[in-house]
Amino acid sequence: MSNTMATPTVAWQITPQGDRTLLLRFGDQIDVAIGQHCAAAAATLRAAQIAGVTDIVPAFSTVAVHYQPRLFGASTTFQHLTKEIDRILNSAPATPIRDGNEQTSSRPIDIPVCYGGEYGPDLSYVAGHCQLDESEVIRLHSDSQAFVFMLGFAPGAPYIGLHDQKLAIPRRATPRTALPAGSVAIANRQTLIYPNVSPGGWHIIGMTPLVLFDPERTRPSLFSPGDIVRFVPIERDEFLALKKELS
Repeated sequence: MSNTMATPTVAWQITPQGDRTLLLRFGDQIDVAIGQHCAAAAATLRAAQIAGVTDIVPAFSTVAVHYQPRLFGASTTFQHLTKEIDRILNSAPATPIRDGNEQTSSRPIDIPVCYGGEYGPDLSYVAGHCQLDESEVIRLHSDSQAFVFMLGFAPGAPYIGLHDQKLAIPRRATPRTALPAGSVAIANRQTLIYPNVSPGGWHIIGMTPLVLFDPERTRPSLFSPGDIVRFVPIERDEFLALKKELS
């Protein structure tokens, strides 16, 4: 089933994924405008508090709506839930987009990053692959704002983009088995920040002292889909001071 939101340029399709999930598809590519629509639709559906829906998960171009059939009334069917989702999204205000990189309801987040050296062992390789100086890689990565498409891979791990085409580089041919928490890595014009020690196949260009995920915090994850990120270069001394302050 397909439908259109309040703005005529925003359309989606709803298809079942198994017997307990509906998938809303807003496109078929990684694009900031599509990601903004996904984040806005997910927020709208959460606010509606649809009975029986247990989770709503936005991704690059889709929103997964998880539900428990046993929580529905006896007369509720897949078609009823689909119609309710269509009704809610069709009556929602237009997605608040100003341009391709900014959403009016997004939270701005500054992420301090110590680039290169011991904290960014792949910076030199990335510069060579992209035919840039290391300083130009840092400038391109930190000069413009980027969009948080989704969280995945590990709790609180954000997929952020899209960066300048000059920073297009594939994943590493051989992943590493353990990367330090806070590692800032790029691949496919995106940034992934590793929230804890974990394996990974992206290129590490720096590290942030911020704690991305803490289950003891009121808001465990530092990021949410739809946030706007700005990477701020810092020196090693400032990194160590912030790390000590936050530990």
